[in-house]
Amino acid sequence: MKIAIINGPNLNLLGKREPGIYGSQSFEDFYAHLKARYPSIDFSYFQSNVEGELINELQRTGFEADGIIMNPGGYTHTSVAIGDAIAAIKSPVVEVHISNVHAREEFRKISHVSAKAAGSIIGLGMKGYELAVEYLMGGGK
Repeated sequence: MKIAIINGPNLNLLGKREPGIYGSQSFEDFYAHLKARYPSIDFSYFQSNVEGELINELQRTGFEADGIIMNPGGYTHTSVAIGDAIAAIKSPVVEVHISNVHAREEFRKISHVSAKAAGSIIGLGMKGYELAVEYLMGGGK
């Protein structure tokens, strides 16, 4: 099984950025944990702060991966283009947010991704990525 993880802007700063909201673990450390926990899964990981690069990666992996876990970061609330890219690909996408975006600023309650995703996992920290893996391993059921 192939699962692509795509993270958006500022998620390269996990472990350093606002640890009260995002925790103190880097994504690289968490990614190593995820690969060790699910050795039978062929993971790929991509992070970018650039909207077009995220769209390119969705298009690149979206016809070959069995599933995609995406945390679009701040682009969740602004990028119609990322939502359109998700709608255009074959692979199911699970939207993940580390923080509870609904308990934060008002603008964060808008998502241009949720309606195009298979589902959303919000506010459960890095555990959200593991739950997304479990969902995709079950064939999206």
